[in-house]
Amino acid sequence: MAYDYTPFPYVSPPGLTAPEARHRVVIVGAGPIGLAMAIDLAQRGVASVVLDDNNVVSVGSRAICWAKRTLEIFDRLGVGERMLAKGVTWKIGRQFHGAEEVYSFDLLPEEGHKYPAFINLQQYYAEEYLVDRARDFPELIDLRFKNKVVAHEDRGNHVALTVETPEGTYSLQTEYLLACDGAGSATRERMGLDFTGQTFQEQFLIADIEMDESPFGPDPVPERWFWFDPPFHAGKSALLHAQPDNIYRIDLQLDVDADGKAEAAPEKVIPRIKAIVGDKPFRLDWVSVYKFRCIKLDRFVHNRVIFVGDSAHVVSPFGARGGNGGIQDIDNLGWKLVAVLAGEADERLIETYHDERSHGSAENILNSSRATNFMTPKTPIEALFRAEVLRLAHDQPFARKLLNSGRLSVPCSLEGFPLQTPGTGAVPSGRAVVDAPINGPEGDGWLLEQVQTGGFTLVGFGDVQLPEVDGIARVGINQRSADYPCFTALKGLAIRRYGEGRAYLFRPDGHVCASFTAPEADAILAARARAMGAELEPSR
Repeated sequence: MAYDYTPFPYVSPPGLTAPEARHRVVIVGAGPIGLAMAIDLAQRGVASVVLDDNNVVSVGSRAICWAKRTLEIFDRLGVGERMLAKGVTWKIGRQFHGAEEVYSFDLLPEEGHKYPAFINLQQYYAEEYLVDRARDFPELIDLRFKNKVVAHEDRGNHVALTVETPEGTYSLQTEYLLACDGAGSATRERMGLDFTGQTFQEQFLIADIEMDESPFGPDPVPERWFWFDPPFHAGKSALLHAQPDNIYRIDLQLDVDADGKAEAAPEKVIPRIKAIVGDKPFRLDWVSVYKFRCIKLDRFVHNRVIFVGDSAHVVSPFGARGGNGGIQDIDNLGWKLVAVLAGEADERLIETYHDERSHGSAENILNSSRATNFMTPKTPIEALFRAEVLRLAHDQPFARKLLNSGRLSVPCSLEGFPLQTPGTGAVPSGRAVVDAPINGPEGDGWLLEQVQTGGFTLVGFGDVQLPEVDGIARVGINQRSADYPCFTALKGLAIRRYGEGRAYLFRPDGHVCASFTAPEADAILAARARAMGAELEPSR
């Protein structure tokens, strides 16, 4: 394979020779979700132990599409700019019926955002960068590779774990166990927890190929190309994406009853790739076969055991909602868990992680299921609808927007959930920060960099006074003040997006939790208290 899979070193854990003190947090799984979770906690001053039964990054490109909101979260974690520099940036999607293009869309038509709509970057690079970043916190992140959790027991106020290593078995205790151990979560299986949802019988082949000459044509701009009934794969669907290092992802729909192992054999894959790229030389880098699943746990929080990412919810890859949804999970959970550990909030605040992110995963599952049913109709009515939409899309604009090859990931809104104070701002309470370019004493920058600092932040846009409130950072846009940092809205975009004369209170995860036309200290404190769970029924 093109990527150099260098094993991470195994280090003897202290628990093999003497009992370890109880840890605040143990994270199972050193994939993108587990690593990001550890970094999020470390940035907030909370130590964690990360246990993984493997010692290399993920084999194969796996998750490759990282959405704008995810990149903004990665920016806060300290890896966003590195991912952007390496990744393939794109925002245009094209959909074909047969050989004819019938629809294209622009996922970020407006200017003035630090991050693009999407980048494509193989999961192994994301994990490599996150491991490097985790090592910036040697006192707060204890990475333990080849440490496999083989048993755990929730004892009410802590969780006891049994961990197996190449040198033997040892025990750990932790106040909270975060299961970031993926779709095949051993933690979930030990607890006898079942997913609910839908598993589709249709199979898809993933083939990563290395080519010096782009299949998109001469002087290509990277895009997402999706075909219904392409001439090179009649009666099925296909997808093409560009990745770094001259690697291209091709997804091909297979027959329902196809033998996955046989379909992944080079003698079956290579002719299919040649039918797409012609005589251009290529090399197979990675091949896999998968089925769609749109499923989730009924509850993400089980006392001291919390499920995060694919261990809690799984969606089909079309729409790029899996890894992106998992990163939104950690963004939601981290600040809440830290507040509870610090005694600043009741444990019920952690339950809101389930409330808000179960909602987010349900939204992802709904969109993913709709896309899957359009791509692979299950009933005569669904097949008729798809056939008519595809026929009309050639010359009827209204039909083109009905084409569904995977509605691509967008930030989940938390509007209407209990932690938010209802408001009438241009950006509603519950929405994630909408970025905009700004200029300050140190030069040009971005609004999200001022909002995503780890705590609550009050931002005033234009002519609005920001009172001093203990524990809340203040930022002014198009204001002048000696008391707090002020910036100019470049091209007026920040004012246009948030409104003149308004103030917004942002949660530590960058979601708006309240807005004001005349902010007063008491109202701001009440909104922050509500966001910290003050109006929730206390846990028992």
